[in-house]
Amino acid sequence: MTDDRIARRAENLLPEEAVTGSADPEAQAEAVLAESGERTDDPGAAPGSFLEKRRSDEMVYSGNTPH
Repeated sequence: MTDDRIARRAENLLPEEAVTGSADPEAQAEAVLAESGERTDDPGAAPGSFLEKRRSDEMVYSGNTPH
């Protein structure tokens, strides 16, 4: 993770992050990016996470299923 990437992330907070504020936006950005990297490397790393993989031909329809 580069300092530039951390700085960009700190400057571009999500709306919910901006509302709550942060005493140290760069440290917050670094933590968010580190956690994101862990989830990318190991999708099951987040507690309670579930990764569902489907092929493009395995459509899920909500409501009425087409015939």
